[in-house]
Amino acid sequence: MQFIYTLPRLEGSAADSRVLQDAISRLNGLKVPQGYFYLCDSGYPNGEGFLTPYRGQHYHLSEGRQARQPQTLQELYNYKHSSARNVIERCFGLLKERWAILRGKSYYPTKVACRIISVCALLHNHIRREMPVDPLE
Repeated sequence: MQFIYTLPRLEGSAADSRVLQDAISRLNGLKVPQGYFYLCDSGYPNGEGFLTPYRGQHYHLSEGRQARQPQTLQELYNYKHSSARNVIERCFGLLKERWAILRGKSYYPTKVACRIISVCALLHNHIRREMPVDPLE
């Protein structure tokens, strides 16, 4: 539930693959430690160190009110992938809940807005490390 890398730079409409390429191509960019993987949603390309769900397979296995069991190994993988990604989405939700300035459109210059995002992520991580119980959870 902490951020390990932030790159607040590109606008929200930038394609996921462009954001990832920008992050990994930098001199001190995003690096995937040997033997580890980052989970990505289906908007990202599958690549070394990055795991995306299978396309064309069920991603969330609750359909309506009735949950169903995975029928294939790909569905099972997508179900486990989706469950793990929920932690990522919760982390972003906590960040926005904690810092109201991140909830809406920014009217600050881009450089200032990027610094605000980075500082909010750093403070979030500090709170998560130093407080035994997060008051927002």
